[in-house]
Amino acid sequence: MKNVIVYMGPMCAFCDAAKRLLTKKNIPYKEINVALDESKLEEMLKKSNGKRTIPQIFIEEYHVGGYDELRALESKDELDNLLK
Repeated sequence: MKNVIVYMGPMCAFCDAAKRLLTKKNIPYKEINVALDESKLEEMLKKSNGKRTIPQIFIEEYHVGGYDELRALESKDELDNLLK
């Protein structure tokens, strides 16, 4: 399975929803809290082409986007294919 990274922050309902979806599907992920480490915020901004909203979700180097995009991939049955 490919590496999944979720850049997130505190008190973020969309972050929580993304993590719930991944957990429900038994998809392991690495959680990076950008509020705790400014260098991780800069890393997220660079990888996401300046997108400041959270969560920002990556499968390996593929930028999924946020929770809405993750949910859309799941509803179109495309998420599992991206993880192979």
